[in-house]
Amino acid sequence: MTDTSDARTSVGRRTVLVATGATAAALAVGAVPRREAPTAEAADTAPVAAAAVCTLTKEMTEGPYYLDGQYVRADITEGKAGIPLKLTLTVVDDDTCVPLGNALVELWHADALGEYSGFVGNNGHTEPDSGTFLRGGVLTNASGVASITTVYPGWYRGRCVHIHVKVHTNVTLTADGSFSGGQELHTGQLFFDETITTAVARVSPYSTNRVTRTTLAQDSVYDDGGAASGLLTLTALGSSTSSGYAGTLTLGVER
Repeated sequence: MTDTSDARTSVGRRTVLVATGATAAALAVGAVPRREAPTAEAADTAPVAAAAVCTLTKEMTEGPYYLDGQYVRADITEGKAGIPLKLTLTVVDDDTCVPLGNALVELWHADALGEYSGFVGNNGHTEPDSGTFLRGGVLTNASGVASITTVYPGWYRGRCVHIHVKVHTNVTLTADGSFSGGQELHTGQLFFDETITTAVARVSPYSTNRVTRTTLAQDSVYDDGGAASGLLTLTALGSSTSSGYAGTLTLGVER
């Protein structure tokens, strides 16, 4: 299952990813893959957008596995097995770095076996397909922060481990728990430190995925731009890989 439409493209809309720390040094740290995840306590601290350094970057294509009408919810796991991943994504205006409240941050990604809901079997595995697992979004709070719980993604043929992300504004919440309308401001992807992914790949159920893994350096979409290209800052949640990770990044969008 090769994500053939995920080739790198230039698009008209601008986006910016800015560091989640309070200084420019945080950007440099986020941009360089680490040997191991730190055990810092910063995962629960909301990024300070006013002190951030704005850096423009390209958007990325949504790929072939996007499905409309997903649920608005803070936990998208649906019981899928995998290493916990707690994401804190902050949305800001790229011109002013002012946080955007009430923006919908939507995510979708493969499970530990590299299968997308709605497309199970494309990576060679048989499992129940709800059409909704590991998909969904949440509205940002007044500080522009969206907190979403999921699992560390798996991999499939031709792509490194990644998460797809969209940012919408002015959406209407529907009675079935989904959303409609609004404006799509950003389509991008989130990436993971290769050293951490290597450790994750040794843990079940990831270790049962026999598909050859494309590394971050080999990926056709990620351009080695660090945080400016969607590389998350990962913080260990415990002393072992199985304990999981917190991932942070600030997404700046052009309104």
